[in-house]
Amino acid sequence: MFGVNTRFFISSVGKKGKQGVQLASGMVDGSLGKWDNLGQPPILNLQSSRKFHEVAGDNVCPSQVRGLDYLRDPRLNKGMAFTLEERQRLGIHGLLPPRFKTQEEQVELCKRNLNRYQEDLNKYVYLAGLQDRNERLFYRLLSENVEEMMPIVYTPTVGLACQKFGVIYRRPRGLFITINDRGHVYDILRNWPESDVRAIVVTDGERILGLGDLGAYGMGIPVGKLALYTALGGIKPHQCLPVVLDVGTNNQTLLDDPVYIGLRQKRATGEMYDAFIDEFMEAVVSRYGQNTLIQFEDFANHNAFRFLAKYREKFCTFNDDIQGTASVAVAGILASLRITNIPLSKNKFLFQGAGEASIGIANLIVAAMEEEGLSQEEARSHIWLVDSKGLIVKNRTEGGVAGHKIPYAKDHPPVKSLEDAVNTVKPTCLIGAAAIGGVFTPSLLKSMASFNEKPIIFALSNPTSKAECTAEDAYINTDGRCVFASGSPFDPVTYKGQTFYSGQGNNSYIFPGVALGVICSGLHHISDNIFLMAAQKLASLVTEDDLRIGRVYPSLKTIQNVSLKIAAYITEHAYAKRLASTYPEPVNKEAFIRSQLYDTHYLHALQQTYKWPNLER
Repeated sequence: MFGVNTRFFISSVGKKGKQGVQLASGMVDGSLGKWDNLGQPPILNLQSSRKFHEVAGDNVCPSQVRGLDYLRDPRLNKGMAFTLEERQRLGIHGLLPPRFKTQEEQVELCKRNLNRYQEDLNKYVYLAGLQDRNERLFYRLLSENVEEMMPIVYTPTVGLACQKFGVIYRRPRGLFITINDRGHVYDILRNWPESDVRAIVVTDGERILGLGDLGAYGMGIPVGKLALYTALGGIKPHQCLPVVLDVGTNNQTLLDDPVYIGLRQKRATGEMYDAFIDEFMEAVVSRYGQNTLIQFEDFANHNAFRFLAKYREKFCTFNDDIQGTASVAVAGILASLRITNIPLSKNKFLFQGAGEASIGIANLIVAAMEEEGLSQEEARSHIWLVDSKGLIVKNRTEGGVAGHKIPYAKDHPPVKSLEDAVNTVKPTCLIGAAAIGGVFTPSLLKSMASFNEKPIIFALSNPTSKAECTAEDAYINTDGRCVFASGSPFDPVTYKGQTFYSGQGNNSYIFPGVALGVICSGLHHISDNIFLMAAQKLASLVTEDDLRIGRVYPSLKTIQNVSLKIAAYITEHAYAKRLASTYPEPVNKEAFIRSQLYDTHYLHALQQTYKWPNLER
């Protein structure tokens, strides 16, 4: 063991000691270093005041790290969990209080601090600060307390965080690339300090949740999504990059807001906008490689569909609002059928909304019905959609029918209101995804219960203020007979002596597992079939106990295991269909994936950073 005054410092010239590093007062013999091919250890400098620390991925450039950097860098910081040995070796003894804490004690303290706040936005700000200070502690707290933390770091609180983003913004956590940076997007990507990025979540902020155009404030969504990539999917934080493509905003309130942090101009459109998105996609591939996963998030309908069609065969990309939402909704529907005992192909679906989410869900239901033997035309005949102009029908004179809605237009007289559509179509399953709060009225819900023994009611819009109905509304107005799921969380409902624990149809059941499988297998493209497989796997993980209490999704407590199972299922498929590009093919796919996961627990600081084999030798 070394003395308390031990220091590492550089020596590139001069006489070498027995282990290859020059010895001087207070120096060590170098035996702890990572040996090179010639059996020589590295030359270390942890105290040079002339160097800045350099963190790359899970490793640190040894010659450029000072002990103090361990306290300043969230990837290295352990706070009061640094042991006496670590504090002495790193030269930070005395810079921390003399108490030594375990990570478990730190987690408990964080939970206690969170409970001190009454407002969820304050809890969000606290967690963001924790992520900025101590990355592993943040992810351990999140991953071990998913049910409590999910509503804070993601929906519904993330919606409010986006609206207040200019006030709560503290430090960079992602890239802001503006339309004014055209021609230099690759250079901006090079400014990001990580070279091993595997997953990017990108938004232009035009349709944030159900809140509309929030411009640069939309950064809260990619940050939140990627936090769940790590906490729920085990993807390493340094492999994740949040991006906002700031092309302006048409939200006049933001343009007039003195604290707004984005471009103060109306949204760019047309050829200029498209060329900017093209440049971004190509720059990602140039910087990080063809297999980099690019998840589109909260683009407006008119851009989301065409970008998915344009890029899906050229890049490793998907749109979570279209495909991720579809997958989690279809998983819930498949699980619901075990309660209603009605085959999928015998159901009739009515959607409130005809945007990204609704069309995505409808398309995936059609794909699932085709697997059951129906033709595409037959499957589409089971699906009806209502938009702001009423039922989607072919002869509708008011508003017409947009391109992505045309396949679902019916030969039927026009119907103006949703309630009239319900009474006309008489669906077995009613799905809301248009962010119109309270549109599932008590009378509408009672109508659903009048012609269905067990109506399926999915109120998928979020945040909570945009939910089509509450869980309580659904159960009470269907006499406790409905199968209910929502996009935002609701408390359990007790009705006529039975307590219902409704499921939250959150995309986080899907996208972390899909992303993990895609990254580990090296898929080049992500087909709709991948999302149907993810839905089927998720539905299979719903237990009979879950169904008995009204839940059509697994408990959030099991979501890490859900992500792992989905990833393994996708990886098996990728190798079976010769779509994978990671070789050699692992024999045990699940074990291989487990070996790639991020570890939220602390290791010895020096051992963790430099991969030193034995600190005691």
